[in-house]
Amino acid sequence: MLAERIGVLARELLPNGRKDGAEWRCGSLAGEKGQSFAVHLNGSRAGVWADFSSGERGDALDLVAAVLFAGDRREAMKWAVSWLGLGDGAAPTFRAPERRQVAPDRGREDLDQEAQRKRASARKLWHDTPSGIAGTPVEAYLAGRGIILRELGRAPGALRFNRSVWCAEVQRPLPAMIAAICGPSGKLVAVHRTWLGETPGGSWVKADLQNAKKVLGSFAGGCVRLWRGASGKALGVAPEGDVTVIAEGIETALSVAVACPEFRVLSAVSLSNMAAVALPDTLKDIIIAADNDSGNEKARRALEAALKKFASQGRTVRLAMPEIVHGDWNDVLRGKDTDGKPERPV
Repeated sequence: MLAERIGVLARELLPNGRKDGAEWRCGSLAGEKGQSFAVHLNGSRAGVWADFSSGERGDALDLVAAVLFAGDRREAMKWAVSWLGLGDGAAPTFRAPERRQVAPDRGREDLDQEAQRKRASARKLWHDTPSGIAGTPVEAYLAGRGIILRELGRAPGALRFNRSVWCAEVQRPLPAMIAAICGPSGKLVAVHRTWLGETPGGSWVKADLQNAKKVLGSFAGGCVRLWRGASGKALGVAPEGDVTVIAEGIETALSVAVACPEFRVLSAVSLSNMAAVALPDTLKDIIIAADNDSGNEKARRALEAALKKFASQGRTVRLAMPEIVHGDWNDVLRGKDTDGKPERPV
C-alpha cells in the first residue's frame, strides 16, 4: 500500500528531491539535493529505492525505516499503519515523528559527522573480523561461483569472513563476506558486506534476502583492491606496464583475476563509482570488464563516463564485455549462456 502511494510518500519524506522521469531523486537518505539516491515512482518496481553512493537498497517500508527510524522496520510499520489510515480509521495524513531541525548552514556539518560515524563503524567491523578466508564459508561461497582462489596461490587480503554481522533486513546477525574498500591513499573508507547462508546440502550461497549486499560507509573514488597482478606491488606504488582491470562487482573482478592472474584487478563496487576510481599515473593500460546490461541506458552512460574519464587522463582504455546478454564475466567463467545454463559446444 505504501508503494501504491509512493509518489506522495517520497515527496513528504524527501522534500528536497525532484522528479526525474519515473524516479524521485535526491542526494542520499538525508534528503539533500543531488542525484545519488533514486526511488521508483510507478510500475512493478514502485517504491523500490537505491542509494548508489552507499549501496543501500530497499522497498517503501525500508524507506520509511531508513529516513525516520534509523532502520527500525518495527517502528516504521507502526508509523505506516497510521499514515495509511489503517489503525483507527483516521485520514491518511502525514504525521512524521519529530526530527531535529538542522539549520541550513549546519546541514553539511551534520552530513560530515554521519559520514565519519559510518566510516568509524566500517573500520571497527573490519578490524574485529579475523583475517584470512582459507577454509571459511567465504572460500566455499566463491568456489560455488566457480572462483577457485587456491589456483591463484593465495587469497586476496581485501576479503575476510565474519560469522556474525548485523543484518537490518532480518534484525539479526548473519555470516558475511567482508571486503575492504580503500580510498586513493590506501586507507580503508568503507566495507562491503555480502551476507551468506548455508543450504540443506551444506553449500554456502548468497543469503536469501532482498538485499544480500550492502556497503557501510561512503566509498566515492575508492575500490576493493583484489589482485596485484604480475608485479605484486601495492596500488600506490604500481609500476608502469601493469595492465589494470576494473570491474563492477567483487565476484566479477575475482573471476577476471582467476582467468588472467597477470593483470591487476580492482572492483569499483558500483557502476556509478567506476569513473571516480582514483588510479596512480603509472597505470596507463586500463581494461573495463563490464557486465552486459543490454538495453540498460543508465548502465551504458555510466560505462561511457568511465571510458571517457580514464582516456582524458592520458591512459589507453579498452572495454571488455561478455557476449552473454544480461551476463557478466562470472557467468563466462562458469560457462553459462543467456538462460543461466551451461553453454552448448559449437
